[in-house]
Amino acid sequence: MNDKNSLENSISNDKILDRRDFFRKTAALSMTAIAGTSIFASEAVVDDSAIMHHVPWGQKWGDPVTKNLYGMPSEYEHNVLRRNTELLASGNYRASIAVTPIHESMGIITPNGLFFSRSHGGVAHVDPNEYRLMIHGLVEKPIVLTLEQLKRYPSVTRTHFIECPANGGQEWRGPQFNSLQFAKGFMSCAEWTGVYIKTILEDLGLKPEAQWMLAEGSDNSEMGRTVPVDKVLDDAMIVWGQNGEALRPEQGYPVRLLLPGWEGNLCVKWLKRLEFATEPWYCKEETSKYTALKPTGQAVQHFYANEVNSTVVSPSPEIPWTDLKNGQLIEIEGLAWSGMGTITGVDLSFDGGKNYVPAKLKGLVLPKCWTRWSYMHTYKKGDVLLLTSRAMDDAGYIQPTVDQETAVMGVESVYHRNGVETWEVTAEGKVNHVQIRS
Repeated sequence: MNDKNSLENSISNDKILDRRDFFRKTAALSMTAIAGTSIFASEAVVDDSAIMHHVPWGQKWGDPVTKNLYGMPSEYEHNVLRRNTELLASGNYRASIAVTPIHESMGIITPNGLFFSRSHGGVAHVDPNEYRLMIHGLVEKPIVLTLEQLKRYPSVTRTHFIECPANGGQEWRGPQFNSLQFAKGFMSCAEWTGVYIKTILEDLGLKPEAQWMLAEGSDNSEMGRTVPVDKVLDDAMIVWGQNGEALRPEQGYPVRLLLPGWEGNLCVKWLKRLEFATEPWYCKEETSKYTALKPTGQAVQHFYANEVNSTVVSPSPEIPWTDLKNGQLIEIEGLAWSGMGTITGVDLSFDGGKNYVPAKLKGLVLPKCWTRWSYMHTYKKGDVLLLTSRAMDDAGYIQPTVDQETAVMGVESVYHRNGVETWEVTAEGKVNHVQIRS
């Protein structure tokens, strides 16, 4: 028995010595790499206990796969949450917004549990068995559809962002939140499954004099929005699926309207009625709240597509560079999007917009969808940077400066603000939201 224990101890010690030898060699190689440009945050540590010894979770049974039949994120990701603040609630958390942690987003798809949520009368809980959708007005065959009947139409799946028209608006007179999540988190991107409205209209017959469509929700606010028929016949969708599953209640379960690229408040949730007419309807909220007063005294009454926009995601106030080493190679990453079409390029400035360099688009580049971009940068300890991104789309639009936008729109409205955004990276690597004006 003692000989067996001695043999096992010898084998175990040999393995530890092999690991130590490996880490000594790795540390030497890492130091050589760090002397030049390297993506490594630090050199390998000899006798790192996390590598040298068996980890706790590898020495016991794991949870049965039946513990969470739906599935939950890791307990260590507990900070990755939608957030709210009283400043956004206007004293009423039923008519409020929960914003997406876009600094934690990966790729271009926002998980359903993190998709930003906005409601006007609280989240409605609709019984799908009692759900009905009425389509009437200037159609040849008015109809009332159950959810099952609606899903019999040929379905399509498309990936698009939804953005609140006030995204970034609370920062307009000057930065209020030193946070990417609160500055730009009024948006998310998902894969949507549903039916094009034009497909249904092929069956029902749209009368030629129809110019507008009223979409009305079945929630407490019965929010109604009017949409030009041209958009309806282009790419407007009735959707019931999001990222491979049914819509969540806060996203309008069982059915919502999706107008790709257009402002989020038009994408009516808990959809119950579509009516076609020759003239638009004007509800109180449409005429009083979602308008913008220009410096000339004129007001913009109808906003539609969200303009070309972008933001730096990393670094950001939530993801500072305080732990970087001098000479370390680091990826600057961001998002770009346009309701007008497809992103064609993104420029990055290190001096607040005086000079730009082209960034690289990465991953899928789709119309009316988030687009990832990045730029590899060698960090110099002590430098102060003013990181500004500027996006372009295939409709020919270029993201404006703050001064260019305010010259046209003034500073009285919080809607459709797409001027460039700037993060200050301090000498210590902290990140602050600043506004650059000429």
